[in-house]
Amino acid sequence: MFHKIKTVSPLPNYRLSVQFSEGCTKLYDVAPLFEKIPIFSQLKNPDLFSEVQRDVGGYGVIWNDDIDLSCDELWENGVAVSTPFDGLMAFSDATELWGLNESTLRKAIAYGKLVNGVDVCKFGKQWVVSAKAMQREYGLPPK
Repeated sequence: MFHKIKTVSPLPNYRLSVQFSEGCTKLYDVAPLFEKIPIFSQLKNPDLFSEVQRDVGGYGVIWNDDIDLSCDELWENGVAVSTPFDGLMAFSDATELWGLNESTLRKAIAYGKLVNGVDVCKFGKQWVVSAKAMQREYGLPPK
């Protein structure tokens, strides 16, 4: 399955909190990389470590031109944590993952396939949908 990073936040003890587009949050421990990959030892500097950011496409995280991690590494070796937002995703993320148009999801609400307040909810101008509802109506996202 394709994974894309929505947000990343530095945490104490050289850990990262990584939220993925499909509504899952994982914690990733960077410290073991200090010994395995020498360039990562630069991240022992707390100022540099705190500068972590999502790369432009969401395919990884970066600190500078030399230090980065792929979304696959973060997904495969991160530890899933439970949050109140698990399984929720923006319409834009859902449509990208499933290869649909946002109008398709809006029509699904109008026709009762996706139930407002159960499967979907609008916060301000942003619609969110549960991953379970997407899988129920559209199957697993294509790779």
